[in-house]
Amino acid sequence: MPRIRALIVDDEPYARERVRRLLGDDPDIEVVGECPDGFQAVDRIRALAPDLLFLDVVMPGKDGFEVLDEVSAPAPAVIFLTAFDRFAVRAFDACALDYLLKPFDEERFARAVRRAKQTLAARGDDDGTGVARPLHTSEGPLLRLVVRSNGRIRFVKTADIAWIGAEGNYACVHAGAESYLVREALSALEAQLDPQRFVRIHRATIVNLDRVRELEPMFNGQHAVLLDDGTRVTMSRRYRAHVERVLGRPLGG
Repeated sequence: MPRIRALIVDDEPYARERVRRLLGDDPDIEVVGECPDGFQAVDRIRALAPDLLFLDVVMPGKDGFEVLDEVSAPAPAVIFLTAFDRFAVRAFDACALDYLLKPFDEERFARAVRRAKQTLAARGDDDGTGVARPLHTSEGPLLRLVVRSNGRIRFVKTADIAWIGAEGNYACVHAGAESYLVREALSALEAQLDPQRFVRIHRATIVNLDRVRELEPMFNGQHAVLLDDGTRVTMSRRYRAHVERVLGRPLGG
Protein backbone atom coordinates (compact mmCIF):
# COMPACT_ATOMS: atom_id res chain seq x y z
CA MET A 1 0.00 0.00 0.00
CA PRO A 2 1.34 3.50 -0.82
CA ARG A 3 2.34 5.74 2.05
CA ILE A 4 -0.44 7.80 3.61
CA ARG A 5 -0.01 11.49 2.76
CA ALA A 6 -0.77 13.65 5.80
CA LEU A 7 -1.33 17.40 6.22
CA ILE A 8 -1.03 19.10 9.64
CA VAL A 9 -3.23 22.15 10.29
CA ASP A 10 -2.79 24.06 13.57
CA ASP A 11 -2.15 27.71 14.40
CA GLU A 12 0.36 26.78 17.13
CA PRO A 13 3.88 26.05 15.80
CA TYR A 14 4.66 23.82 18.79
CA ALA A 15 1.53 21.74 18.17
CA ARG A 16 2.43 21.25 14.50
CA GLU A 17 5.98 20.28 15.42
CA ARG A 18 4.77 17.76 18.01
CA VAL A 19 2.48 16.01 15.52
CA ARG A 20 5.30 15.91 12.98
CA ARG A 21 7.64 14.45 15.61
CA LEU A 22 5.14 11.80 16.66
CA LEU A 23 4.78 10.78 13.01
CA GLY A 24 8.50 10.93 12.34
CA ASP A 25 9.25 7.24 12.79
CA ASP A 26 6.11 5.93 11.10
CA PRO A 27 7.06 4.30 7.79
CA ASP A 28 3.45 4.31 6.57
CA ILE A 29 2.89 8.09 6.77
CA GLU A 30 4.46 10.96 4.85
CA VAL A 31 3.85 14.53 6.07
CA VAL A 32 3.32 16.54 2.88
CA GLY A 33 2.78 19.95 4.50
CA GLU A 34 1.77 22.18 7.41
CA CYS A 35 -0.64 25.11 7.66
CA PRO A 36 -1.05 27.74 10.41
CA ASP A 37 -4.62 28.79 9.57
CA GLY A 38 -7.83 27.74 7.86
CA PHE A 39 -7.35 29.84 4.73
CA GLN A 40 -4.06 28.18 3.87
CA ALA A 41 -5.49 24.80 4.81
CA VAL A 42 -8.22 25.00 2.17
CA ASP A 43 -5.68 25.89 -0.52
CA ARG A 44 -3.24 23.17 0.52
CA ILE A 45 -5.90 20.48 0.73
CA ARG A 46 -7.04 21.34 -2.79
CA ALA A 47 -3.49 21.40 -4.10
CA LEU A 48 -2.08 18.36 -2.31
CA ALA A 49 -5.15 16.12 -1.90
CA PRO A 50 -3.84 14.54 1.33
CA ASP A 51 -5.22 11.23 2.56
CA LEU A 52 -5.19 12.25 6.22
CA LEU A 53 -5.73 15.58 7.94
CA PHE A 54 -4.64 16.48 11.47
CA LEU A 55 -6.94 19.45 12.01
CA ASP A 56 -7.22 22.00 14.81
CA VAL A 57 -10.68 23.42 15.46
CA VAL A 58 -10.13 26.98 16.72
CA MET A 59 -7.87 28.89 14.32
CA PRO A 60 -7.61 32.40 12.84
CA GLY A 61 -9.70 33.08 9.75
CA LYS A 62 -11.55 29.80 9.32
CA ASP A 63 -12.10 27.18 11.96
CA GLY A 64 -11.64 23.48 11.28
CA PHE A 65 -15.29 22.89 10.44
CA GLU A 66 -15.34 25.76 7.94
CA VAL A 67 -12.26 24.25 6.31
CA LEU A 68 -14.07 20.96 5.80
CA ASP A 69 -17.16 22.73 4.47
CA GLU A 70 -15.05 24.20 1.67
CA VAL A 71 -13.29 21.00 0.68
CA SER A 72 -15.02 19.10 -2.08
CA ALA A 73 -15.37 15.32 -2.05
CA PRO A 74 -13.55 13.09 -1.67
CA ALA A 75 -12.46 14.72 1.59
CA PRO A 76 -9.44 13.41 3.51
CA ALA A 77 -9.82 11.34 6.65
CA VAL A 78 -9.79 13.73 9.63
CA ILE A 79 -8.35 13.55 13.13
CA PHE A 80 -9.33 16.66 15.10
CA LEU A 81 -6.83 18.14 17.56
CA THR A 82 -8.21 20.67 20.03
CA ALA A 83 -8.09 21.90 23.60
CA PHE A 84 -11.91 22.15 23.76
CA ASP A 85 -14.20 19.18 24.44
CA ARG A 86 -17.39 21.06 23.48
CA PHE A 87 -16.84 20.39 19.78
CA ALA A 88 -16.89 16.60 20.08
CA VAL A 89 -20.45 16.00 18.85
CA ARG A 90 -19.98 18.36 15.93
CA ALA A 91 -16.70 16.63 15.06
CA PHE A 92 -18.35 13.22 14.81
CA ASP A 93 -21.17 14.79 12.77
CA ALA A 94 -18.42 15.88 10.38
CA CYS A 95 -17.36 12.20 10.10
CA ALA A 96 -14.14 12.64 12.07
CA LEU A 97 -12.12 9.49 12.62
CA ASP A 98 -11.04 10.67 16.04
CA TYR A 99 -11.11 13.66 18.39
CA LEU A 100 -7.97 14.24 20.43
CA LEU A 101 -8.08 16.64 23.36
CA LYS A 102 -4.86 18.58 23.98
CA PRO A 103 -2.66 17.77 25.72
CA PHE A 104 -2.87 14.17 24.48
CA ASP A 105 -0.22 11.57 25.20
CA GLU A 106 1.73 9.49 22.69
CA GLU A 107 -0.32 6.34 23.28
CA ARG A 108 -3.62 8.12 22.59
CA PHE A 109 -2.16 9.69 19.44
CA ALA A 110 -0.87 6.31 18.28
CA ARG A 111 -4.34 4.76 18.66
CA ALA A 112 -5.85 7.49 16.50
CA VAL A 113 -3.21 6.95 13.82
CA ARG A 114 -3.77 3.19 13.82
CA ARG A 115 -7.49 3.71 13.36
CA ALA A 116 -6.80 6.07 10.46
CA LYS A 117 -4.62 3.44 8.81
CA GLN A 118 -7.33 0.82 9.14
CA THR A 119 -10.01 3.10 7.71
CA LEU A 120 -7.88 4.26 4.79
CA ALA A 121 -6.89 0.69 4.04
CA ALA A 122 -10.56 -0.29 3.96
CA ARG A 123 -11.33 2.55 1.56
CA GLY A 124 -8.59 1.77 -0.90
CA ASP A 125 -7.77 -1.90 -0.42
CA ASP A 126 -11.01 -3.69 -1.19
CA ASP A 127 -10.12 -6.66 -3.40
CA GLY A 128 -13.51 -6.83 -5.11
CA THR A 129 -14.90 -9.54 -2.84
CA GLY A 130 -16.37 -7.00 -0.43
CA VAL A 131 -13.98 -8.19 2.28
CA ALA A 132 -11.73 -5.34 3.32
CA ARG A 133 -8.05 -5.97 3.99
CA PRO A 134 -6.94 -3.66 6.82
CA LEU A 135 -3.34 -2.91 7.64
CA HIS A 136 -1.97 -5.07 10.43
CA THR A 137 -1.79 -3.23 13.73
CA SER A 138 -0.78 -4.28 17.21
CA GLU A 139 -3.76 -2.57 18.83
CA GLY A 140 -6.24 -5.32 18.12
CA PRO A 141 -9.90 -5.07 17.11
CA LEU A 142 -12.28 -2.29 18.07
CA LEU A 143 -13.90 -2.88 21.47
CA ARG A 144 -16.21 0.14 21.58
CA LEU A 145 -17.99 2.18 18.96
CA VAL A 146 -18.65 5.90 19.42
CA VAL A 147 -22.16 6.86 18.26
CA ARG A 148 -24.42 9.86 18.58
CA SER A 149 -27.89 9.28 20.02
CA ASN A 150 -30.44 11.96 20.98
CA GLY A 151 -27.78 14.67 20.99
CA ARG A 152 -25.40 12.69 23.18
CA ILE A 153 -22.29 10.66 22.51
CA ARG A 154 -22.65 7.03 23.48
CA PHE A 155 -20.10 4.23 23.68
CA VAL A 156 -21.45 0.91 22.41
CA LYS A 157 -19.52 -2.26 23.23
CA THR A 158 -18.92 -4.21 20.05
CA ALA A 159 -19.74 -7.41 21.96
CA ASP A 160 -23.30 -6.05 22.29
CA ILE A 161 -23.70 -5.58 18.52
CA ALA A 162 -25.85 -8.27 16.85
CA TRP A 163 -25.52 -7.14 13.27
CA ILE A 164 -24.69 -4.14 11.07
CA GLY A 165 -26.48 -3.21 7.87
CA ALA A 166 -25.51 -0.81 5.10
CA GLU A 167 -27.69 2.29 4.65
CA GLY A 168 -26.21 3.99 1.58
CA ASN A 169 -22.98 5.65 2.73
CA TYR A 170 -23.95 4.98 6.34
CA ALA A 171 -24.02 1.88 8.54
CA CYS A 172 -26.89 0.96 10.87
CA VAL A 173 -25.60 -0.72 14.02
CA HIS A 174 -28.08 -2.97 15.85
CA ALA A 175 -27.26 -3.55 19.52
CA GLY A 176 -29.90 -4.90 21.86
CA ALA A 177 -33.13 -2.96 21.41
CA GLU A 178 -31.28 0.05 19.97
CA SER A 179 -30.16 0.94 16.46
CA TYR A 180 -27.61 3.63 15.62
CA LEU A 181 -26.89 5.22 12.27
CA VAL A 182 -23.12 5.69 11.88
CA ARG A 183 -21.52 7.90 9.25
CA GLU A 184 -19.04 5.29 8.14
CA ALA A 185 -18.99 2.80 5.29
CA LEU A 186 -19.59 -0.85 6.10
CA SER A 187 -16.13 -1.81 4.81
CA ALA A 188 -14.49 0.76 7.13
CA LEU A 189 -16.27 -0.70 10.16
CA GLU A 190 -15.45 -4.24 9.06
CA ALA A 191 -11.75 -3.37 9.01
CA GLN A 192 -11.88 -2.35 12.68
CA LEU A 193 -13.90 -5.26 14.08
CA ASP A 194 -12.69 -8.68 15.24
CA PRO A 195 -12.68 -10.80 12.04
CA GLN A 196 -13.23 -13.99 14.05
CA ARG A 197 -16.43 -12.60 15.55
CA PHE A 198 -17.83 -10.18 12.96
CA VAL A 199 -18.30 -11.67 9.52
CA ARG A 200 -19.56 -10.17 6.27
CA ILE A 201 -22.37 -12.42 5.01
CA HIS A 202 -23.78 -10.11 2.34
CA ARG A 203 -22.76 -7.01 0.47
CA ALA A 204 -24.88 -5.03 2.92
CA THR A 205 -24.67 -7.10 6.12
CA ILE A 206 -22.17 -7.98 8.85
CA VAL A 207 -23.21 -10.32 11.68
CA ASN A 208 -21.77 -11.12 15.08
CA LEU A 209 -21.21 -14.90 15.01
CA ASP A 210 -21.77 -15.05 18.76
CA ARG A 211 -25.34 -13.95 18.10
CA VAL A 212 -26.12 -16.48 15.35
CA ARG A 213 -28.61 -19.12 16.47
CA GLU A 214 -29.32 -20.99 13.26
CA LEU A 215 -28.37 -21.24 9.58
CA GLU A 216 -31.09 -22.41 7.21
CA PRO A 217 -30.22 -23.42 3.60
CA MET A 218 -32.37 -21.62 1.04
CA PHE A 219 -31.82 -21.71 -2.72
CA ASN A 220 -28.98 -20.87 -5.12
CA GLY A 221 -26.42 -21.37 -2.35
CA GLN A 222 -27.98 -18.76 -0.05
CA HIS A 223 -28.72 -19.22 3.66
CA ALA A 224 -31.11 -17.58 6.06
CA VAL A 225 -29.27 -16.49 9.21
CA LEU A 226 -31.38 -16.39 12.37
CA LEU A 227 -29.96 -14.30 15.23
CA ASP A 228 -30.68 -14.78 18.91
CA ASP A 229 -32.92 -11.69 18.98
CA GLY A 230 -35.16 -13.16 16.28
CA THR A 231 -33.71 -11.10 13.44
CA ARG A 232 -33.51 -12.95 10.13
CA VAL A 233 -30.95 -11.85 7.54
CA THR A 234 -29.67 -13.43 4.31
CA MET A 235 -26.21 -14.78 3.60
CA SER A 236 -25.47 -14.58 -0.11
CA ARG A 237 -23.64 -17.32 -2.02
CA ARG A 238 -20.84 -14.84 -2.75
CA TYR A 239 -19.81 -14.76 0.93
CA ARG A 240 -20.36 -18.43 1.76
CA ALA A 241 -16.71 -19.45 1.24
CA HIS A 242 -15.53 -16.58 3.45
CA VAL A 243 -17.88 -17.62 6.27
CA GLU A 244 -16.73 -21.24 5.95
CA ARG A 245 -13.10 -20.15 6.28
CA VAL A 246 -13.89 -18.24 9.47
CA LEU A 247 -15.90 -21.15 10.92
CA GLY A 248 -13.30 -23.70 9.81
CA ARG A 249 -15.89 -26.07 8.34
CA PRO A 250 -18.32 -26.32 5.41
CA LEU A 251 -21.88 -25.16 5.96
CA GLY A 252 -23.64 -27.90 4.04
CA GLY A 253 -26.92 -27.49 2.20
